[in-house]
Amino acid sequence: MSDPETTARSFINSLPHCHALGMRLDSIGAGWAAISMPYDARLIGDPETGVIHGGAVSALMDTACGAAVMCHPAAGVSTATLDLRIDYMRPATPGQTIRTRAECHHVTRTVAFVRAVATDDDDARPVAMATGAFTVDRGSK
Repeated sequence: MSDPETTARSFINSLPHCHALGMRLDSIGAGWAAISMPYDARLIGDPETGVIHGGAVSALMDTACGAAVMCHPAAGVSTATLDLRIDYMRPATPGQTIRTRAECHHVTRTVAFVRAVATDDDDARPVAMATGAFTVDRGSK
């Protein structure tokens, strides 16, 4: 059986929406994941400003959170989103890559809790912040 990080990488690389949105797994560790999404004109939500649609940012954050759960030592081999709250702090700057870092900070027998921050080139000002709850599926661990 492969380690949790390899499992999470394989899972992300196999998701069609990750390919469609241009997501790239930048780094991953025990209970955390960093994923980026380059600017793409096909994802614009406001043609007047060129700002990326919030749904694309949401998908990026959800994927990063799921990956963080999958590679947490106390979680499991797969996961599903139970609840994800995203607070949009400001529009992402047009033309810039959006990066999300998610951390699984608490795991119970059945639920993992995650928080994430999305930024663009201005790391000091978040684009969005998320908190979520994800299923824990330990499989045959």
